[in-house]
Amino acid sequence: MRQEGTMSTTITGACSPSAQAFLARTAPGQDGAILVASDVYKRYGSGDAAVDALRGASVAIARGALTAIMGPSGSGKSTLMHIMAGLDQPTSGSVLIDGMEITALKERQATRLRRDKIGFIFQTFNLLPMLTARENIVLPLTIARRPLDQEWFDSLISTVELTDRLGHRPSELSGGQQQRVAVARALIGQPAVLFADEPTGNLDSRTGEEVLRLLRHSVDELGQTIIMVTHDAHAASIADRVLFLTDGRIVHDHGRLARQEIYEVIRGLEEER
Repeated sequence: MRQEGTMSTTITGACSPSAQAFLARTAPGQDGAILVASDVYKRYGSGDAAVDALRGASVAIARGALTAIMGPSGSGKSTLMHIMAGLDQPTSGSVLIDGMEITALKERQATRLRRDKIGFIFQTFNLLPMLTARENIVLPLTIARRPLDQEWFDSLISTVELTDRLGHRPSELSGGQQQRVAVARALIGQPAVLFADEPTGNLDSRTGEEVLRLLRHSVDELGQTIIMVTHDAHAASIADRVLFLTDGRIVHDHGRLARQEIYEVIRGLEEER
């Protein structure tokens, strides 16, 4: 099987100073790692009822690239994304975004980090129904009391092809249009990292393809860093890098893979279980 740009597999058990070590292992040709997760563990519960969702996951995310995270249900992929995005705290380990350690931040600091450096795209759109498309898009700036860069706004709206839909409320938009509003909302603040949680999960194949093209364009033309959790091999095939998790560990770390190659990796993981 072709493994274009394949990196080392089974990345577990890294120890301090792991941030520097993983920065050094960033994919060749990238400008460096914008996010470094080092030896991340997450345990829920205690005693006999304890569940280890993550078991020493470590990874450096290249700046200006699209990274897909895959794995079966319960593999820890959503937990890893939530911890990397500052939505959850690890039991142990560290996460750096733009050189800032985020796991020790107080709640107010973490809120500011998510507001200023992180964008989110959800499977369910999460648009406010009483607001127009334009109001939903600029909402992060409104909350943060940040001025609107009109030139950036106009460029972004042109990219997501919503110029004639800005006055419409979510109920007046198709599913694809709603997700494009969500993408624009995530990008309006020009975040350091954009996290996409199953961004095509609620869309038909044609509309999902439009959203994937938009994400790819955001990376190629805007230099955006995107981390996408997905179960869809086609969605993962647009990524520059594909990580596979099993039982809370990153067990495979590949460069760009074709859809059929992703299926082969998934089959191999299922046979090993």
